[in-house]
Amino acid sequence: MRKDYLAFFISLFVSRLADQILLFIVPLIVFQTTNSVSWAGLAFFVESLPRYLAFPVCGALCDKYPPVRILHISQVYRAVACVIAVGLYALFEGIYWVVILSALCGVLTTQGVMAREVLMPHIFKHYTYGKTLSYSQIADQSGLVLGPLVAALLLEIWAWHWVVMAVAGLFVLADLAMLFWQRNTRVNLPTFEQHQDLWLQPLRIAFRHIRQLAELQKIIVLAVGVNLLIGVTLATSAAMVIGQYAAGKQTYAGLQAAGALTTIAILFYLARSTLSLKVLGSLSYSMIACGALITALSPNIWAYTLGFLLITGFDKMFNIY
Repeated sequence: MRKDYLAFFISLFVSRLADQILLFIVPLIVFQTTNSVSWAGLAFFVESLPRYLAFPVCGALCDKYPPVRILHISQVYRAVACVIAVGLYALFEGIYWVVILSALCGVLTTQGVMAREVLMPHIFKHYTYGKTLSYSQIADQSGLVLGPLVAALLLEIWAWHWVVMAVAGLFVLADLAMLFWQRNTRVNLPTFEQHQDLWLQPLRIAFRHIRQLAELQKIIVLAVGVNLLIGVTLATSAAMVIGQYAAGKQTYAGLQAAGALTTIAILFYLARSTLSLKVLGSLSYSMIACGALITALSPNIWAYTLGFLLITGFDKMFNIY
């Protein structure tokens, strides 16, 4: 693999690893501190909602500013935010600092994701977008595999605030890999003149497309259903595994890693297959629905694991669809 490609994927992997460690420890710490499923779910909601609300703003930023610069800001600011959160915890204590940190890093993660989405068609212009997305998702999901395992290991030997400091170091490493890519790449990104009304005009165009395109409306409804199932599953997974089934942190970390491994296997298959869009959509949606039913009715941890793997594994197939 070319050095610039390798550096790009390493940056993606390390950034996702750090982000996943934060996502893992927040509901776990909140549940262990409060012993409340409601508080753990609320913490997941607080850290996840800003990620999705930030997409329109981050998209407009990618139109206005160079995506490489936006990606650099995303990674550096996440590292700085981790250090500041630990400093505030040292001064005032309280677990709410890690929740606020995760919410802020979620917005910056969305900014980085949007910038990478802009970059990838130019970096891998000799490949189809579907295959490019599959390969990038493999690097992304590899971070998801190791994230829970690394987080569980670090929490065994360190307090959570030291784990957050380690996450800051990972974000710095991700940015260094991106700088290496930038120095070795031969990609020239085109620039386009933007409309003066940068913030409102794109939103008007987007809502007009939603009103006028019936197919887009169908996809949005499907995506809402899928994200609802996945959101509920992820928000309650820590409470279900540790509280309902009386398992430990290691079991919870193993469940998260198994979900990511399942996703990687599916992505490897998709990168080499030629399934039609209709098959991708129907298969992924039906498997996610089956997984949700199994988790809802699961009498034990093993049945819950099966449902969880179906939901998380086929989520990325639906994303590619």
